[in-house]
Amino acid sequence: MTKMQINGSETGTVRLFHLDLPPEAIERYTTQAGTGEYPLQYGLGAERLRPAFVDVVAIRDLGDMSLSAYLAEAYQLAGADFREMRPRIDALKGHVVVLPNQAFDHVTQDLTVASPLRWVGTFREEAARGRGPTPRSKAARSRPAGDTAGTAPAAGRMPRLAMIGLGVLAALVLGWLALGLT
Repeated sequence: MTKMQINGSETGTVRLFHLDLPPEAIERYTTQAGTGEYPLQYGLGAERLRPAFVDVVAIRDLGDMSLSAYLAEAYQLAGADFREMRPRIDALKGHVVVLPNQAFDHVTQDLTVASPLRWVGTFREEAARGRGPTPRSKAARSRPAGDTAGTAPAAGRMPRLAMIGLGVLAALVLGWLALGLT
């Protein structure tokens, strides 16, 4: 058995498990029954598991695509830990279960992973990078402390300015209607 803790506030985390079952037993194990029984949730020892985020992959269905290539493309996995594990991931046969952090419904919980599941690895999604070069214009540079030129009005003034703007708009509409009706 493998024990691990799921942090309910984590984002961008994907866990990979190998599922050691014959093909005819996969659907029964990975599908929540109408009675509420959910063998996959029991095998993970999970308190909460959202079926909509569970990805069960039959490796043979990937065709010429390797499992690591599928994971890199579908879940934007990258990083040194993922690159080091690629040969081991690509050597897997049968079925795997891919669980992004959303599958645990943002609930902190302790897992006790039992057979027929075997934990393969936990990986991070590649963080989005900004596009293009850093702006060099004077306006893009930070301003000295206390310089408020060109900044938005203070939060306390916003409701008052909004009300004045709505009043002016209402007066214009009423004036237009009055001219149109006479």
